[in-house]
Amino acid sequence: MPFRIASGFAGSRAIVLPRSVVDEEERDAICKELYVTDIGYYPQAKFHYMQRPVGIDQYVLLYCTAGEGWVEVKGRKFTLQGNQVVVIPAGASHSYGSSDESPWTIYWIHFKGDKAPIYAENFYEPFAIRVAKNSRIEDRLNLFEELYRTLELGYNLDNLRYAASCLHYSMGSLAYVARFRDAKEDFFEGGDVVAHSIHFMKENLNRGLTLDEIAGYVNYSSSHFSMLFRQQTGTSPMNYFARLKVQKACEYLDMTDMKVNQICQVLGIEDQFYFSRLFAKFMGVSPKTFRNRNKA
Repeated sequence: MPFRIASGFAGSRAIVLPRSVVDEEERDAICKELYVTDIGYYPQAKFHYMQRPVGIDQYVLLYCTAGEGWVEVKGRKFTLQGNQVVVIPAGASHSYGSSDESPWTIYWIHFKGDKAPIYAENFYEPFAIRVAKNSRIEDRLNLFEELYRTLELGYNLDNLRYAASCLHYSMGSLAYVARFRDAKEDFFEGGDVVAHSIHFMKENLNRGLTLDEIAGYVNYSSSHFSMLFRQQTGTSPMNYFARLKVQKACEYLDMTDMKVNQICQVLGIEDQFYFSRLFAKFMGVSPKTFRNRNKA
């Protein structure tokens, strides 16, 4: 089974591939083009800090989805904020850390391979992944989860090759972000306010959105937007957003071995007891009971 390291941050996850597995990736005709050596997720990682004065032989991708921090590479310092990504070049001296006031939530990947420099070259400074009507932030985060789950299943060659394929796709979704967005057919008409707002909710499942934020995204007042939303869906915007979070939680409970507190962090919910009450409200059972029943 994969070797994982505990990071000390609540809800965090990490996998470090053994040296023997990395050696196998380097030799394999498919994997050697682009492959993972380490992967993880740190939610609200206050006091997270790393310093590598002489660098490492891997590229380091940091994808911040909330909060903020800083990254310093070869003496140049940048701020990294929510929905921004940066890649630290292999061999470069660097350090990075989370903000004390607004700790970052980051997905991170260490990667290598013959094609790694090509994918990395446009991300040596923070690059913004903005929410728009055709953005696919949720799809990209789902792809990270698929990559992570594949490595959790073990290190046979098929898993390593599939993980490498997922990494190609993930890095391609960043390097060619416009094509990634345009490749998925838009499922709603351009003027559909409610559909736009639901898309915005799905792109921000990892956050605690407010009604004002959702209404502001579609340029409506909160009261007018709430009326329109309820007329079309039969429920309030915030209730719908909570339902989306629970639906996503069901997916994690069914398809991963993530702990409940880890699922809470991925969904931007700090209080595990509140999450359990919310889950039971929609599903009629606790998260634990749901998982056990579905795996029976």
